[in-house]
Parts: sequence; structure tokens; C-alpha cells
Amino acid sequence: MIIGALLFFATTAALLKPVQVDNSTGQPTAAESPRQVNNEPSWKFRNPEMDQWIAEIKREKESLNIREQQLKDLETRLNAERQEIATVTQTVCQLQSDFDKNVVRLNAQDADNLKRQAKLISSMTPEGASMTLNEMSDDDIVRILFTMKAADASLLLDTLSKQGKDQAKRAAAIIERMSRTLPPTTAPTN
Repeated sequence: MIIGALLFFATTAALLKPVQVDNSTGQPTAAESPRQVNNEPSWKFRNPEMDQWIAEIKREKESLNIREQQLKDLETRLNAERQEIATVTQTVCQLQSDFDKNVVRLNAQDADNLKRQAKLISSMTPEGASMTLNEMSDDDIVRILFTMKAADASLLLDTLSKQGKDQAKRAAAIIERMSRTLPPTTAPTN
């Protein structure tokens, strides 16, 4: 055991060299690292790889700042476009609402006009009414006859068909068109 301890201490002493200090100045000798020889503090040590990493980080930071600015500009533009779309959508909705109101109003006026025309024509003599119907388009005749009472409409079509072969064909065409016409949303009041 004593021999093992002596060998350990001998090997340790041979391998480890103590730092040699210049006794006159108290400074380490040249056997130490260059950083310590130049007497520079450790924070002034320059590593070329570290400089490259720092330069790369700076470039990435600049590109991120540029990208961030581009994203902010894009966000501003998108918000402006979103607001413009919302304004246009509101305008379109208002126009659609106004249009729907006008269509309903015009349909109501059209229905009132048809009722008035049907009353006027049904109050005329059959011959006078058939002469008036001769001057109208088939579409108008179908709409007017459709709003009239069936007895009044049949009397007018009978009078119209007695005016000749051409008028009889026209009366038949009108009756056929009336059969394909959809019923009105409100029942006739005559």
C-alpha cells in the first residue's frame, strides 16, 4: 500500500507542473495561454466564429424587422379593404332593401291597376269591350281576364270569338294561355 501511494505521488508530481511566477513582477511566465500573456481580460477575447454568428444574428434581425414592417403595412391595407368591403356590403344591402320595397310597391300598384282595368272592361258592353281587347297585347288580355270574374271573362271571350275566324283563334290562344297562368297571390275581389 505504501508503494502504491508513493507511485501515485511521484506520477502526479511528474505530470503536473506548477505555474511558474516571476517573483519580481508577480506575473505568470510565458508557459501560460496567449490570452493571459497579453494581460487582456477574458471579455475582450475575440473569436472569429462568434463574430460570424453575431453578424448573422444582426442580418436575421434586420430581415425580421423588414418583414415585421411589411406585415404591419399589409395589416393596415387589409383593415382598410375590410372596412371598404363592409361599407360596400352595407350599401348593397340598403339598395337591395330599397329595390325589394319598390318591387312590392310596384306589384301592389300593378295589381290595383289590373283590378281597375278589369272593372272598367267588365262594365263596358261586350262589343265595346271586345273592340278594346283587340287593341291590347295577348299578355295584357290574359292578365285582365284572369282577374275578372269567370262569367264576365267568358262573355268577353265569346264576343271576341264571334268577330271572325282570326279573332276566334286569338280567343282560343288566350284561353290556353290563361290555363297556364299561375293564380294570383290574392284572390280577385270582383
